Amino acid sequence: MAAYEYVNSRGVTFYLHEKKVIIKGNREQTIHFFAKNIGGRSGKETPIDTVPADYYVVENPRNGFPTLKKKK
Repeated sequence: MAAYEYVNSRGVTFYLHEKKVIIKGNREQTIHFFAKNIGGRSGKETPIDTVPADYYVVENPRNGFPTLKKKK
């Protein structure tokens, strides 16, 4: 599976991933995050090939790290 790639203003490539986590109240929630390596830090995370609906990519101007922001 190909991962969504984002190249920041400094030329560093990040890949979009998703992970299911258990949050307070014992509920399961899906989180999305960018990592420099496909598979994330552990190598076991699931890369995804598109930005989720109703989200867009924003780059932090101070450190160049991309994040997802929900459309209003």
